Amino acid sequence: MFDYRDQYLDLEKEVLGAVQRVLRSGELILGSEVEKFESGFSDFLGHGTHSLGVANGTDALVICLMALGVGPGDEVITVANTAVPTVSAIRMVRATPVFADVDPETSLMDLNLVPGLITSKTRAIIPVHLFGNAVNMPLLLDIARPYNISVVEDCAQAHGTLINGRAAGTFGHAAAFSFYPTKNLGAYGDGGLCTTADASLAKEMRRIRKYGFDDLYYAEREGINSRLDEVQAAILNIKLRYLPAQLQKRRALAEVYKAGLPTSLRHMAAPSNIEHAYHLFVVRSKERDALRAALASHNIQTGIHYPFPIHRMRGYTFLGYQDRSLPITEALANEIVSLPLYPELPLESAHRVLDTLHEILDLNS
Repeated sequence: MFDYRDQYLDLEKEVLGAVQRVLRSGELILGSEVEKFESGFSDFLGHGTHSLGVANGTDALVICLMALGVGPGDEVITVANTAVPTVSAIRMVRATPVFADVDPETSLMDLNLVPGLITSKTRAIIPVHLFGNAVNMPLLLDIARPYNISVVEDCAQAHGTLINGRAAGTFGHAAAFSFYPTKNLGAYGDGGLCTTADASLAKEMRRIRKYGFDDLYYAEREGINSRLDEVQAAILNIKLRYLPAQLQKRRALAEVYKAGLPTSLRHMAAPSNIEHAYHLFVVRSKERDALRAALASHNIQTGIHYPFPIHRMRGYTFLGYQDRSLPITEALANEIVSLPLYPELPLESAHRVLDTLHEILDLNS
């Protein structure tokens, strides 16, 4: 599915030079490389975005929620078909996640259900831009605005996704990005970023990521320790330059898959106003497990993102959700499969995946 070394070998000379430069600089934490990356990522997103680097994507969500005043007794609407960090971040600020079911065609939050989940305790909504697809942010903001509810975009899988031609992560009150190595823009370790167009909110986030400090050793508020380090920032500065070209390759491979996919498989759709970034290429199959096994027998790896909805995990039974509480979410968890897709995947490999899919499904028809 993914091996960072395919890309690393092309960048090795630049990466090692950047690491050496950092280690010789005398700056290891929140120095010039982080500042350069924050500025570069803000330029990449556009729309007057302020960016601040943090330790990982989970912390990015936590810091966004803390800066917006979300805490104990508050409810945060999100989805259960996401990575656990989306929900663990809500719990880290001692708020309660409330799950919306999803649209069966996109796997994204079903916005028709959101108004019915809003209560007097609802303080925030976290839409998850899953697979490189994106929630309809203008519509979600219209829903949230009358209730004065904050919206925090989870953009961990949405580097380069566009909504009406505008970057995901520039619509909500704040947004969180992850630079885990598998992401469209991945570090060689952990890394994350908070974004906002609100200068005062950005200032509050910067305080929070460094113990609540404005000045050294004086906390203006409670904070945490969550800082993107200089080495990872230097690596990300290199990789950010290549991101637009890599997004083009992802989209080209996705078009190959869409054109050649067997008719018995459905790929997760993107609305017409969304330019998908194809972090993952996800299809649905009623015989998902058998299909995966057959592909594996041909040395083709696949993934499931994600096999267990969070409300069905033992760690979150205290939330009180029962089986079939989120029927679409649960059905998708049993059917979705991610096909290999990354910028270094040769075109002939994508065609081999398609040929193998046709062979397997023709034999079983």
